[in-house]
Amino acid sequence: MKIRKRKESMLAVALVMVLLLTACAGGKQAAEGQNSDVQGSGAKEAAAKGGVLTFALATSPDTLDPHRSGLAVAVRVIRTMYDSLVVQLPDHSIKPWLATEWSVSEDGLSYTFKLRKDVKFHDGTSFNAEAVKFNFDRILDPATKAANAAALLQPYKSSEVIDEYTVKLNLSTPSRAFLGNLSQALLGIVSPTAAKKYGDQLGQHPVGTGPFHFVKWEENAEIKVERNPEYHWAPELVSNQGASYLDGIDFKIVPEEATRIGSVQSKQVLAAETVPPQNIITLKNNKNFQLLEANTVGLPYTLFFNQDRAPWNELKARQAVQLAIDVDSIVKTLYLGTYERAWSPLTPGTFAYDSSLENSVKPDYTKANQLLDELGWVKGADGVRVKDGQKLTLHYVDGTPNREKRNDIAVIIQQQLKQIGVAVEIEITKDVRTVVYTNGNYDLYGNSQVNSDPHALYPFYHTSDPKGRPSLPRLSNPEVDQWLEQAMVEKDDAKREELYKKVQHYIIENAVIIPVYVFPYTVAAAKSVSGLSFDTLGYPLFNDVSIQP
Repeated sequence: MKIRKRKESMLAVALVMVLLLTACAGGKQAAEGQNSDVQGSGAKEAAAKGGVLTFALATSPDTLDPHRSGLAVAVRVIRTMYDSLVVQLPDHSIKPWLATEWSVSEDGLSYTFKLRKDVKFHDGTSFNAEAVKFNFDRILDPATKAANAAALLQPYKSSEVIDEYTVKLNLSTPSRAFLGNLSQALLGIVSPTAAKKYGDQLGQHPVGTGPFHFVKWEENAEIKVERNPEYHWAPELVSNQGASYLDGIDFKIVPEEATRIGSVQSKQVLAAETVPPQNIITLKNNKNFQLLEANTVGLPYTLFFNQDRAPWNELKARQAVQLAIDVDSIVKTLYLGTYERAWSPLTPGTFAYDSSLENSVKPDYTKANQLLDELGWVKGADGVRVKDGQKLTLHYVDGTPNREKRNDIAVIIQQQLKQIGVAVEIEITKDVRTVVYTNGNYDLYGNSQVNSDPHALYPFYHTSDPKGRPSLPRLSNPEVDQWLEQAMVEKDDAKREELYKKVQHYIIENAVIIPVYVFPYTVAAAKSVSGLSFDTLGYPLFNDVSIQP
């Protein structure tokens, strides 16, 4: 089965292509008050060459090493500097990028890629099969401490260099998600020379093959990238196949919402991401600016119970909290109708999303109190429940800065759970990695993930490898494991969908999580910014951007 640059085999697509998501960025891209087609708005005007786009980010990236990053904000910068083997188009097809064609073995356990022969890394070294092997082996190496990239690369096992521009990737088991995952920025190809030179510090000295090359990073202030003049291998996802129209991009790190959006309105920057709900309607009605939007897909913002900690290892305790949290009220109060409420471990538009879960959980304080009574938790004089001399406390951890008003969610939940006698201790930390992922010191912690396939559920809900990092909910259920394992290799789409629906129902019915909201990625921009578009996951693309006079 071969997928070639000029003509894809429909049979190969049907058998091995990842079932990608609907209603992604391509479905909701909009430039309010200007054009309904963001990418088209750039095409209607002659691209003006030159100039630096100033773009305000809501938070600081953790690293610019794609293999070690765990933050969506980092991907916005990473994608400007790194390319991938393949690209995912809005119509869900997988097309060439750094790879020109590929074949898949009959058993689905190996992918052989033919590579472009004209690509150079920013340090002048050649992109080739050895570079691909180095990258994927690097992600597997425990010393790399790969974050989300390691999960995306599963079930990759090894690589074989066939010749200078042909590489064979071997899997431990077939995977419907593998090819699509290769299109993601966190599996972008880094320079082996730079990775060996900088080691753990590659994230401060990133070197890829992308349309922009790294200039500098001032911690918590700004990141600068400049045009790669040699670039001529852009994917079909963008119109401009050559070097960027822009001279460069200056990413300003501006966590404070009012300051970030105010900087656009005062023309200190040309664009700013993550528009606060209270500013969305105002900007839509302001003829001097444009509001660009893209639905993100994958896992919504979700609160995970840590089932390694009592009493949250008990179903009734988790259900009591589930019934006492009024998610509708939280979403309406904080996001003013600009965010959708989440109901499932998956976002709407994701393949296999189960809409029957909508409205399946509603606040019920009477039932919540009854469940805690049944567990022997008795309300004390201060209203907090007590059992065996221990108060019923829930340690709620969140990060700083207050991204998307997540700290505010914690405060509201603290008040809501007080009504059923649960004392919520809120810890806001700058070091989520240590508190949550290393020490596991949380009862409830919120996270989300942008992803292109429901296989994203696997690392969150499958029983964790004892040698690896534990999953956030610490869930271990043989039946859920079986469903996730079968769905990973299932070729029948209807059967695969049914398996993922079973997983979603189990998670909600057993109160493994509290889904909260679906994040719409928004960018406020001056009218002079033309051609800004989004990829299928909702990340901004700058290849076609120009600054009109």
